[in-house]
Amino acid sequence: MDNGHGVLRLVLGDQLSDNLAGLSDIDPARDVVLMAEVHDEATYVHHHKQKIALTFAAMRAYAERLTARGLTVRYVRIDAPNNSHSIIGELHRALTERNFSRVVITEPGELRLADAFSAFAATSGLPVDIREDRRFICSHARFRRWAADKRELRMEYFYREMRRETGLLMKGADPEGGRWNFDADNRKKLTKGLRPPRRLRTTLSEITLGAIADVARLFPDHFGDLDDFGWPTTADEAEAALETFLTHILPAFGDWQDAMAYGEPWMWHGLVSTAINMGLLDPLDVCRRAEVVYRAGYAPLNAVEGFIRQIIGWREFVRGVYWLKMPDYGQMNYLDADRALPWFFWSGETDMACVADVVQTSRANAYAHHIQRLMVTGNLAMMLGVHPDAVDDWYMTVYADAYEWVEMPNTRGMATFADGGIIGSKPYAASGAYIQRMSDYCGGCRYDVKAKSGDGACPFNRLYWGFLERNRARLRNNDRLAMPYKTLDGFGEAKRTALLAEAEATRIAMGAVPLEPKN
Repeated sequence: MDNGHGVLRLVLGDQLSDNLAGLSDIDPARDVVLMAEVHDEATYVHHHKQKIALTFAAMRAYAERLTARGLTVRYVRIDAPNNSHSIIGELHRALTERNFSRVVITEPGELRLADAFSAFAATSGLPVDIREDRRFICSHARFRRWAADKRELRMEYFYREMRRETGLLMKGADPEGGRWNFDADNRKKLTKGLRPPRRLRTTLSEITLGAIADVARLFPDHFGDLDDFGWPTTADEAEAALETFLTHILPAFGDWQDAMAYGEPWMWHGLVSTAINMGLLDPLDVCRRAEVVYRAGYAPLNAVEGFIRQIIGWREFVRGVYWLKMPDYGQMNYLDADRALPWFFWSGETDMACVADVVQTSRANAYAHHIQRLMVTGNLAMMLGVHPDAVDDWYMTVYADAYEWVEMPNTRGMATFADGGIIGSKPYAASGAYIQRMSDYCGGCRYDVKAKSGDGACPFNRLYWGFLERNRARLRNNDRLAMPYKTLDGFGEAKRTALLAEAEATRIAMGAVPLEPKN
């Protein structure tokens, strides 16, 4: 019962969907939607300026959309007088200024907020209805049922379940094309002279320009540039970006999705992760529309399957793992990594061409594609032995599509193996040969990718064998590392000791120095 007072309904900055559970039964005549831009959310990590501008602009546009539908929106801007600068503080402030019968909240995507909302519900003095976020394809309960009898969790088998349940790319009970996964077809090196097509970047609205100005004024010390902002901030803008991708980019996505090229931040990637993660696009609808493109003969199966797998496979899987394993997951450090994050991860001031390019594009665009994140910055951070807390902080800070539920399993799992194999079956450690094979970075780099050791050798090469030797006790029995350890064993003890010493010297020289122990 609402006792005639109406309901206060909270909408967060990544909940900008028409089908949000917390708005499903709203009474336009009596209920109030609360939205708030607060310092706590902008600064719990020092988010990239574009991430904050994107969030503020999208929230403001969504609030105007709700108002146009006849809903009452209590919108608190970042510079509003009396802004308490926390979500919980704004809930309390709204409740003191008007009588409400209850509060409705759609569950947040991060554990820290879930805990805060649980504490609020226990002390607010009003009924608080915290509803499950139904915008995901796999519910918490469904993931728990799938995981319950598994000795180990593997995305591939979860992905197959999602394919069967959604019917995406299925031919009766069998996968389209006779295979579940076409990843082996999606690892082509960029052909010399081939460059990706130009991409649609969203024209900035007055709302977006205002948000950018506010961020430049209020968060000048945060990482990143605002000059090249071009992210969609409304459902219509996101729809235009998606349509461009499906029509013009998707057909070649499969072949080149793992390729990297200097000065080419977008390649053939979708650039819709920000819109999906904020709620401007529905993930299942995105997948169904990609399937339509395949069925119509406009894109090959390896492209469409690879794109769909990123969404109903990886995206849903890492969310399931996050909520299944937290809070312990956030403390995992399987490899006992204990080094500081080198400064060049922030500045880009390094002679490593690949790292310099990835940091620069991250600074300019709050974006790098998945192979750059995994095999350049992630691979390097892992082999340097950077503490996973610092790696988490960097990825959360740097990328516009980063939310803890999707970022942490990718960094502690895929990038650094800090979870010991919950997400991935092996650490994705690689020498410079991988970078050379999948990119054009090495041709203009000061370092020699073919040299295995010495000051002029590629740092990935100088770190690789030392990483394996340093972690021998933890990794030697990993079946997927049998071949490199067989090679390492064949070097003999003296050479292994020398490799370990060179890797340690490289770590120190690059700024991955031991952290001071915590008291």
